[in-house]
Amino acid sequence: MASPGGWGFSVPELVLVFSGKRKSGKDFVTDRIQRRLGSEVCGILRLSGPLKQQYAQEHGLDLDQLLGSGPYKERYRADMIHWGETRRLQDPGFFCRLATRGIRQPVWVVSDARRLSDLQWFRSKFPLQTQCVRVQSSEETRMQRGWSFTAGVDDAESECGLDSGVQFDWIITNEGDAPSLDEQLQPILKLAEEASSSSSISRS
Repeated sequence: MASPGGWGFSVPELVLVFSGKRKSGKDFVTDRIQRRLGSEVCGILRLSGPLKQQYAQEHGLDLDQLLGSGPYKERYRADMIHWGETRRLQDPGFFCRLATRGIRQPVWVVSDARRLSDLQWFRSKFPLQTQCVRVQSSEETRMQRGWSFTAGVDDAESECGLDSGVQFDWIITNEGDAPSLDEQLQPILKLAEEASSSSSISRS
């Protein structure tokens, strides 16, 4: 599809918006999808990327460490969440717009939607293309992956904002005793491949 004036990206054929708790395995699942489809077809959008970049810039912090998974990020996580919430109240689509800049692939995978406003933004901009996917894991499994409850983080909107009242198109259970991820992802991958084929036809 053609790019709308001034947006700086091609309109996607499919937008897969992923959400899930910390250590549920969102990045693992979305990276797996990109590997299967190829980076020419599938672009991963991380809403936390522009948030951390803007936060680091305004607070004089090390962006590389904020983007990592070590103690440096955890030290600033609660304040960064509060700062991000303030920005979203002023402009709900602020970080979504930043994340979509320069994306040219026909399939977009948003790896870390955390709030209803994130879903609403993509659904409003791309109503025919957007599918919402929830990745879920038990607390026990998440703890095995290194999660522990942190007050001000795990009880904040950034973790709980999509726990209820949302109609997901797909639910992926990322557990050892669940059906294999490849099996669960098969219909989503088929949808993405069809979208990619549609994009190739429209460009030819």
